[in-house]
Amino acid sequence: PLRPVRAENILEHQMHSEYYSIDEAAAGALTTAKKEDRRIIAVGTTSVRALESATDETGNVSAGAAQTRLFIYPGYRFKSIDGLVTNFHLPKSTLLMLVCAFAGREKVLNAYRAAIAHKYRFFSYGDAMFIR
Repeated sequence: PLRPVRAENILEHQMHSEYYSIDEAAAGALTTAKKEDRRIIAVGTTSVRALESATDETGNVSAGAAQTRLFIYPGYRFKSIDGLVTNFHLPKSTLLMLVCAFAGREKVLNAYRAAIAHKYRFFSYGDAMFIR
């Protein structure tokens, strides 16, 4: 996800894969939480991609290990997460697209304007935000 998107049409972007593993206990706890209408907060964009890849349309999370090539961009309908802790990401990145898909482009841009005004640090070792 750290590669910038260079394709004019984002559907032509080749998303790289990421490995993830969700054990039986975690899958069961996440499925139960969703069915009980409790919030699931992902920490990091890799966690978002893993959870979204492992969750079906009814909220059931499958245990197992897999590779995900899921490309989340505005218009994506989230199935699993209700909140996200993540860094401030660089422009034209798939990570920023994921954040915009979750929170809405204008809200994210407003947060970025505030971050810039307050001299927050960006990228992997920068400041973070909680989005709900």
